[in-house]
Amino acid sequence: MRWWSVANLVSNAGTWMQLTVQNLLVLQLTGSAAATGLSLSVQAGPGLLMGLFGGAAVDRWPRKLTAAVSQAVLGLVAFSTAFLVATDQLNYGVLMALSAVTGLIATVDGPATALLGNDLVRREDVPSAIAVGSLVHSVGRLGGTALAGVAVGVLGTGAAYAANGFSFLFVAAVIPFLRPVSQALRGSGADKGGTNAPVSLEKAPKPVAEPVAVDPEPAMTAREGMAFFMRRPRLVALAVITGLSAVFGRNYQLTLAVLVTGPLSAGAGAFGTVSSVLAAGGIVGAILAARLRKPSVKLVGALAAAGALLQVVAGLSPSLIFLLVLVLPMSVVESVSDTAGTTVLQTDPPANMRGRVLGVWRSLSTGWGLVAPPLLGLLMEQVGARGALVAGGLIIAAVTGLGALLHARKGTIRTAPVTAAAYRTAA
Repeated sequence: MRWWSVANLVSNAGTWMQLTVQNLLVLQLTGSAAATGLSLSVQAGPGLLMGLFGGAAVDRWPRKLTAAVSQAVLGLVAFSTAFLVATDQLNYGVLMALSAVTGLIATVDGPATALLGNDLVRREDVPSAIAVGSLVHSVGRLGGTALAGVAVGVLGTGAAYAANGFSFLFVAAVIPFLRPVSQALRGSGADKGGTNAPVSLEKAPKPVAEPVAVDPEPAMTAREGMAFFMRRPRLVALAVITGLSAVFGRNYQLTLAVLVTGPLSAGAGAFGTVSSVLAAGGIVGAILAARLRKPSVKLVGALAAAGALLQVVAGLSPSLIFLLVLVLPMSVVESVSDTAGTTVLQTDPPANMRGRVLGVWRSLSTGWGLVAPPLLGLLMEQVGARGALVAGGLIIAAVTGLGALLHARKGTIRTAPVTAAAYRTAA
């Protein structure tokens, strides 16, 4: 798991280097901000259309091989882009095509690498592993963004793509040496009891996931994954909570930017400070989330409601200092909620369905990721930044509270101790 975390740190830094430079490259090629936004949509688009099929492929194919091949192919795309930049043969159309290919490969690579990381730890440690992944993502984002500026200034635009290519190859080289917990436990039992000694299932900790074998049933399809997801009330509830938060909250880079530069009459430097506090809160939240042991949808809902109420107060901030005081807990709550939700998503389904469930989730998250910014922008045009923050927070809190009330009315009194424990964990 330590090697996997190091590999992910390198990969995340490389990815953010490329994403940062890609926006600059599109502006250089076209001079259009709209074209820059389109390039990001083209890269995200395959996740909306092909996420289900990518998840089904992960359930069908050996996980380590799938992750290694997808990382190597992503590295090849990055190297190809670097070569075209270096030889001055890259144009906007080719860049769009390469972005689409990257997005298509990511529909398989995303769930494969996520589930592979969970296979490396015991089941009770999955929340900690996901929290470490979130921490690695945050640190890699900060480091990659900074390194992008250095790379462009010293070596040119293509250097960032080349660096990202090497980061993918590093991950692909590490994967063959990883041992899932189930394999490690079998090896440990053989060493202690002889080659023919069985492993005691009563004493051995449960692995995160059973070994993924190719399912011989022809029903192992993307459609089956969608049907399973829709029949699972807790997964549907998780999607509703997360989708609402993605549309009406969490887009702080947009809403807080307008609030800081508009009603609060501060400059771009002040928003840079707000962004830094948001990033720091994400790191603190990831560290705190590592203490989670049995996160639930109820915990995610409680955190979503808490974050929404903080957002309402932030929308009413009378000064920049007051806003900065609120931004840190807002970011911490968001980070812990993300870790809890991801843990539920990756551990609730049976092992042979997890790839397809992640595929469904990728399609959903891509959908609300594409829809949220324009809807939020339209809302801000109508009611302003303060109104959008307040209204969005109230909508999230109201729907979450209504869902909890309806769930309680269905005779869930027996789950009260679990709910109380979840709220204590949130506190």
